[in-house]
Amino acid sequence: MAEAEGSSPLLLPPPPPPPGMAEVEAPTAAETDKKQFSGSGSSAMDVDRSRFPYCVVWTPIPVLTERGRDTGRGRSRLHAGSPTRDSIPGLQDRALGQRWFFPIIGHMGICTSTGVIRDFAGPYFVSEDNMAFGKPAKYWKLDPAQVYASGPNAWDTAVHDASEEYKHRMHSLCCDNCHSHVALALNLMRYNNSTNWNMVTLCFFCLLYGKYVSVGAFVKTWLPFVLLLGIILTVSLVFNLR
Repeated sequence: MAEAEGSSPLLLPPPPPPPGMAEVEAPTAAETDKKQFSGSGSSAMDVDRSRFPYCVVWTPIPVLTERGRDTGRGRSRLHAGSPTRDSIPGLQDRALGQRWFFPIIGHMGICTSTGVIRDFAGPYFVSEDNMAFGKPAKYWKLDPAQVYASGPNAWDTAVHDASEEYKHRMHSLCCDNCHSHVALALNLMRYNNSTNWNMVTLCFFCLLYGKYVSVGAFVKTWLPFVLLLGIILTVSLVFNLR
């Protein structure tokens, strides 16, 4: 049958879906994020968004700590009423020495089951999703099946309880620091059926099993140390050849 004169195909209603197939709405970004990172069955990482589910994360201490805002995320580092490392007298100088002479020493945090980073960033302050000293350079992937603590969602409960505890603690560079916060979380969840986690074991295992997020992260960690070592060797050779 010929189409009536003057009618337009644009005015026709859309064809109905095939029988047995219901119309599906596109998921929102929040729903997509929840599906991607929920549960132990899905542990996908997203480096760009700094999402590392069930991981211990680590970043080197930069030569110059940034004051004011995090350009990577466009949010302020200086939370109201919460001191940061930039405000601790002498800590920037000690951080500089750590970065140049001990590149294996850095800042550590632990992630929730959805990959959100919690880290002991300063006295009485545990950061959430805004890691001190920048985005992670390394991650150590842990196995949630090795959590021996009882109760539902034991991993997230331990991370939360450790973070709440360290909101009431003074930061000590050598004795009670970001590594200690992560160790407490692992002890509370009895990871690997152990309650003996400490800053030394964490430093060793992160060095042994940690993976760099990119080649750039590896260079960022080791380049200052290599340059300094090269300068020292060059000066030594020059004086020995005289």
